[in-house]
Amino acid sequence: MGLAIHGLCPLIQVFDMPTSLIFYRDVLGLEEVQKSGQGDQVDWAWLRHGTAELMLNTAYEADQRPAEPDPARVAAHADTALFLGCRDLDAAHSHLIAHGVEAEPPKVAPYGMRQLYAKDPDGYGICLQWPIGETSSKAE
Repeated sequence: MGLAIHGLCPLIQVFDMPTSLIFYRDVLGLEEVQKSGQGDQVDWAWLRHGTAELMLNTAYEADQRPAEPDPARVAAHADTALFLGCRDLDAAHSHLIAHGVEAEPPKVAPYGMRQLYAKDPDGYGICLQWPIGETSSKAE
């Protein structure tokens, strides 16, 4: 018998925790489950929205953090994308744009998922998606 796994919670390394919390909590709507301290200047945070979970961890200790993100590190984040279920992609697109997030309009992928792509403040890909046959918004 295999393991009884109940969920998945990726951990990503972020350059600036307050900026990441604003994006994931205030823009995407994830709720804080637990953090390593009070306020937004913390080293670790566990977030959740429905059954979607995500942990954020600072990439550097406070006394070792460079003034600016390392461009090579940010470029490497292009290999990582978080795919989140979202039924109303048209509303999501408007919401992201209204919050200053650059986001491509939703498109249908060849495998039947309607998808909306954006990037988080660290350059990680974010894809909001929903199966084309189950979407409540217009299909393209």
